[in-house]
Amino acid sequence: MVQFADSPQEAAFRDEVRAFIKESYEPLRVAIRDEGKASGGYAETPSKRKWLSTLSDKGWIAPAWPVEYGGAGMGVMEQFIYNEEMAESGATRPSGITVGFIGPTIITLGTDAQKQEHLPPILKAETVWCQGYSEPGSGSDLASLQTRGVKDGDDWVINGQKIWTSGAHVSDYMVMLARTDPDAPKHKGITYFIVDMHAPGVEVRPLVNMAKTHEFNEVYFEDVRVPSRNVLGEVNRGWYGAVTTLDFERSSIGSAVGMGKGVQTLIRHAQESAESGVSQLGHRAGLRIELADRYLESQIARMISYRIVTMQAQGLIPNYEASMGKLYAMELNQRIASTAMHVFGLHGQLWTDQEGAPRGGLYNYDYMRTVANTIEGGTSEIQRNIIAGRGLGLPRS
Repeated sequence: MVQFADSPQEAAFRDEVRAFIKESYEPLRVAIRDEGKASGGYAETPSKRKWLSTLSDKGWIAPAWPVEYGGAGMGVMEQFIYNEEMAESGATRPSGITVGFIGPTIITLGTDAQKQEHLPPILKAETVWCQGYSEPGSGSDLASLQTRGVKDGDDWVINGQKIWTSGAHVSDYMVMLARTDPDAPKHKGITYFIVDMHAPGVEVRPLVNMAKTHEFNEVYFEDVRVPSRNVLGEVNRGWYGAVTTLDFERSSIGSAVGMGKGVQTLIRHAQESAESGVSQLGHRAGLRIELADRYLESQIARMISYRIVTMQAQGLIPNYEASMGKLYAMELNQRIASTAMHVFGLHGQLWTDQEGAPRGGLYNYDYMRTVANTIEGGTSEIQRNIIAGRGLGLPRS
């Protein structure tokens, strides 16, 4: 049964989070073009650094981490409430990869020395991390990766290439999978490494997408030496380490809330611009139905998030349910962006530096950027296979 109402303790915590955000958070009023959407949202500004410092002082950079590792030790529901309220306020969050994936991986698999070296800087928002998984010939079939790691004394020598590496251009470290035993079966003989992105032989090349943002990168490794102390987990068992990476954001409540707020903003802008003739709302009655559909769908995405967090609170592990959430949310993102184009017509296609662009060109940006949503983080085809096999019990084709 999905639990919607807060307990008294949860309600008190929700009030605490809201009060903290209201008192401490100042919206980052930076224009899209000035922030350089070309940075893909990775741009650092003084106001962003100040806010992250405030979160660090509160102990809320990584609130779900255990207290002994510098987190706030929040339970599942507290973390959910925290994420929900942060999303509702639009407050800037620390790097999801660094805090949501990498930190928990180090907590789970790392040595004491690795924890002491890397966790404190993450908690102070001083380091940024990326993940070196996909390769040009190994995307959905990641276990076929070919980047090699060869033992040489106390080091491993890495040669190969990674692609679609989010944030590599601003990262200090990478957690990376490399094949260290080419004769082992496909899912074995892979080792998980911590790689210094400033080490000799590491080259990052930008991949600018059609939305003109630089989020992804190609990363090349040429005789990069990685000390053995930077092996994360066991040698030749990196695949199992990578798939056990903890994900405290699995409910995706931030995405669900963000989509709902986006649709509400779209409706408001459509209403405000209808009289000026910019909006198509008064000319196409079908748009009213389309906007209503998008709003209802955003609420369904939120219900899926509630279902997932209810499972987590009961000690269950969401599996195909998480794939349902990812699949539904990413395809909904694309439908919302398409609806924005329908609402604003040709005006919606204006770019960020063009006069009259609705919301500073954000709708055009979203329309371009969301094309990748159903590819990144596991394609829609992969999600459907998981839902079919693990959720519906259908046989493999």
